[in-house]
Amino acid sequence: MKGYFTFVLHSHLPYVINHGEWPHGMDWLYEAAAETYVPLLKEFDALVAEGISPKVTLGITPILAEQLASEKFKYGFIHYLDQKIEAARENKVEFAKIKNAHLEKVSVFWEEYYTDIKNIFIDTYSRNVLAGFRRLQDDDHLEIITCAATHGYFPLLGSDEAIDAQVRVGKESYKRHFGRDPKGMWLPECAYRPSYEWSSPITEYPKKFHRKGVEEFLYKYDIQYFIVDKQLIMGGKGKGVYIDRFSSLKQLWQQFEKNWQPTDEIKERSIYENYLVTSTGTGRAAVAYGRHEESALQVWSGEYGYPGDGRYLDFHKKHYPGGHRFWKVTSAKADLADKMEYYPEDVEEALENQASHFVEILHEYINGHYDNAGKIGILTAPFDTELFGHWWFEGTRWLGKVIRKLNSSADVKKVTLGEHLRENQPSVSVSLPEGSWGQGGFHYIWLNKWTEWTWKHIYAAEDHMTELANTYKDTKDETLRRLLNIMARQLLLLESSDWQFLISTWSARDYAEDRIAVHDERIKNIDKILKEYLENKTLDEGAEEYLRRIEQDDEIFPDLDFSYWCTLKD
Repeated sequence: MKGYFTFVLHSHLPYVINHGEWPHGMDWLYEAAAETYVPLLKEFDALVAEGISPKVTLGITPILAEQLASEKFKYGFIHYLDQKIEAARENKVEFAKIKNAHLEKVSVFWEEYYTDIKNIFIDTYSRNVLAGFRRLQDDDHLEIITCAATHGYFPLLGSDEAIDAQVRVGKESYKRHFGRDPKGMWLPECAYRPSYEWSSPITEYPKKFHRKGVEEFLYKYDIQYFIVDKQLIMGGKGKGVYIDRFSSLKQLWQQFEKNWQPTDEIKERSIYENYLVTSTGTGRAAVAYGRHEESALQVWSGEYGYPGDGRYLDFHKKHYPGGHRFWKVTSAKADLADKMEYYPEDVEEALENQASHFVEILHEYINGHYDNAGKIGILTAPFDTELFGHWWFEGTRWLGKVIRKLNSSADVKKVTLGEHLRENQPSVSVSLPEGSWGQGGFHYIWLNKWTEWTWKHIYAAEDHMTELANTYKDTKDETLRRLLNIMARQLLLLESSDWQFLISTWSARDYAEDRIAVHDERIKNIDKILKEYLENKTLDEGAEEYLRRIEQDDEIFPDLDFSYWCTLKD
């Protein structure tokens, strides 16, 4: 054996249940389930049936797990699939009328596809996707890792108490859904921050204090490892994975780049090694694995990577009514009007060849490291799970083909990160700089002229939550505890990094801005109700009705306790 390999898949969607349907809201969750989560589970089970253990490191964020476990999702997903099936049937009739036999055939393809997803969801997985992934973990075929509760962006959250609560709730949610403690965490946006004297970047909300390093929170909750982008370990200039997809990110990058200089490359480090990360010298540390950039871009890039192959289904062009896609990528430069008709049977050759190519380059990289360093390393390939199936429709099948081909390799061993760490403890301790994934590796996507206003509201809500937690942590008043727990859930939802990302990419800007406003307003309204309750020792009918509606809208993290936001003691 020359080295190890793992796919790390990060599965995440912000909380959308009871917050819109189409075009922004529940349909995001239904699409991801129909195109990614159920097909991926199906692919993993097919591999196991063939005697092949996938050994994938699968991240499922707590807020996604809460949604997939929701009865409203389970009911709504079946209704969504029925709509897609009916739309495909209507498309078939439509294309028959205009005598387009090929698109009539593709309509049948979509009818069969969504019928299969529905049958699998109901009959094979009993409407419980999480249980399917849990079974695979229990049988040692993959490892599920956790994330922050609602994907809060750690370097910009305004208090250590906020990060502590995100990690704690993330771990508790994981244990409730998967029956064990997590060993790894995908940091939201792969964003790490060391310990240092921090000043608020928001002039309207100034504050300054000594912050803990992210690894200290992971250590506290026995989270052993995390994943970062290459430049945080190796230095140099990172390559963005989203920047080619969103023109607004290019605009932001051009502004940020003027005042940014990449760090020098650190020659003595290797992306094929894991490292013990600490920024305090206290022994509170966690292990970092770095993204292998070159192989990742081969999969991510829509311009020169596999998803840009002209034979694959185009993501953007859709047919209405129904929203089915009938056209192929055609070429990286083709506009929507130039897209040609999709031929599902043509993709098999592309999938086979590109899976073989990926396995070949993995061997080249891993064997090259072994020959140069004289020791076994690990190549870590992290991706957003939704790339496979949703953005790249054929991607789940490509994953399966890669795993099958690696299974017969004598040089490369598939492994989960937890398995690798058990046998390969890091030999070097390092400090890492602050940063995240992508071009420049910093915060400009989440903190810029379009999003600065959001942080003022987040910081105020975080500090007020800690003030209230300190004041009432020992109360036995169940109504008071209920009010504060409802407020804490709204704070977690307010902190989601998705809102700033959607604003900066302009992909669902109005929706994201509205969600910030909704959760901020709810926090302020609950605070008013809280003050009235403390004065009158009763809730009036209007207040009770308002609270019940919020509880029904955002029915997440049932074990959450507002006291998690109490001032940290060390």
